[in-house]
Amino acid sequence: MVTCLVIKCKAALAWEPGKPLAIEDVEVDPPKVHEVRIKIVATGVCHTDWEYLYGQGMKVRPFPLVLGHEAAGVVESVGPEVTKFSPGDKVIPLFLPQCGECERCLSPKTNHCRKNWANMQVGVLADGTSRISCKGQQVYQFLGISSFCQYTVVPDTSLAKIRCDAPLDKVCLLGCGVSTGYGAAVNTGKVKKQSSCAVFGLGAVGLAAVMGCQVAGAKRIIGVDINPDKFEKAAVFGATECVNPKDHKKPIQEVLAEMTDGGVDYALECVGDPAIMTAAFESTKDAWGSCVIAGWTETGMMNVVVEKILMGRTLSGTYFGGWKSVEDVPKLVDDYMNKKLKLDEFITHNLPLDQINVAFGLLKSGNR
Repeated sequence: MVTCLVIKCKAALAWEPGKPLAIEDVEVDPPKVHEVRIKIVATGVCHTDWEYLYGQGMKVRPFPLVLGHEAAGVVESVGPEVTKFSPGDKVIPLFLPQCGECERCLSPKTNHCRKNWANMQVGVLADGTSRISCKGQQVYQFLGISSFCQYTVVPDTSLAKIRCDAPLDKVCLLGCGVSTGYGAAVNTGKVKKQSSCAVFGLGAVGLAAVMGCQVAGAKRIIGVDINPDKFEKAAVFGATECVNPKDHKKPIQEVLAEMTDGGVDYALECVGDPAIMTAAFESTKDAWGSCVIAGWTETGMMNVVVEKILMGRTLSGTYFGGWKSVEDVPKLVDDYMNKKLKLDEFITHNLPLDQINVAFGLLKSGNR
């Protein structure tokens, strides 16, 4: 089905960095070749969205733009040459594509497809333009998605079709944070049964990492966070104990080493802070300790003592939890529907689009 109508709708627009989002009337163009237009039903508010608008850890991207990249919706229309989607399909847009044809897609070693990658990183689609405009001005699509808009257009290689009975206000979380943290433990870290783990940062990504460690059969899962209000929720996801670095005079890596007779088997960093990344790495046991970096920063530099690598520790990073996005996200939805994966427990608030700045405030305060 090919449509030629522009859709007028609402979006939370970032006109410039450091300023609250503005609810604006926007126009969303029809999908072009190999593109799909989606009605966004639900979107999560990810720390990466906040960080780009207010923080320092992201590379510069052009404004104005519509943020949001963790969502679920329904296909409204499809462009020419789209064969895998039809109007009415339930879908999850993906900031990580999977074309299924490139060397990376065909390799089991990585999920890092680069189809349309460079363009989507700067907020445009394959032809170098976005499909959203406001007051006659092009609006850039954050990571090629822009889910803080009632409608958006994405490439058909950056979209997962999911089962029709999935609740979109829950499975939207699989578009980023939950998949990233969970996969950091089960895919990248390959956490083993009866192992000890430390998860640094107990936001959504960290809680998902805790859940992954529990599913993998870890016997000891230590949550690390400076906000003790998060400890009760961490226990729901499988944390066996939690530690607040502020309660100790020693560096947290030394505290963990004392707690675990030399260090944990696995450490998962879910904050995106280079200093915490170093602490996580140094909290692992020499000879076989493994640290996975899941927290996001594009500009930070991590300090690593080479001897700690030479003594047998490993350090790795994960992007979208190592999942092959198009094929694996529907499986994660199935796991949720079959009660093998928690999602409801991550949700603390449900807010309408016009309260997006309230949502950002809750995110930054940790009351989420």
